[in-house]
Amino acid sequence: MKTTALIAAISVMLGLAACDKGNDGRTVGQKVGESVDQAVASADKATKDVRDSAKKGVDEAAEKTREKSAEVSKTVDDMAITAGIKAGLAKDKELSALRVNVDTKDGRVSLYGSAPNEAARARATQIASAEKGVTGVDNKLAIENH
Repeated sequence: MKTTALIAAISVMLGLAACDKGNDGRTVGQKVGESVDQAVASADKATKDVRDSAKKGVDEAAEKTREKSAEVSKTVDDMAITAGIKAGLAKDKELSALRVNVDTKDGRVSLYGSAPNEAARARATQIASAEKGVTGVDNKLAIENH
């Protein structure tokens, strides 16, 4: 009931005010219309700003996700390379996977530990180099002195 009375009172005031002209020759109705237009334009701009900000946030999140995904993929690739090389070394009768440590970072392999002789050391490099995804081998195996 109060809401209806309030709406009626505002309508009557606007109707009467619309007939009245201010100092600039515009009616109150014209001024109200301009105010509404300005409010709509302001709301449209605010909506666009929010949408642009949200899009920027989504784009940044997507980029970070791609970066993290690439990092995880590299780590998984490095782990697969290390496992493959260890399996290859375990098949060699002179090279034991227990005596050769294999570290892989971004496809670059480092071999640590010892080999029984120079030929076995060279085979370790060949085994590591043959693994898919290897970009280089740093053979730091020491030759055992018996």
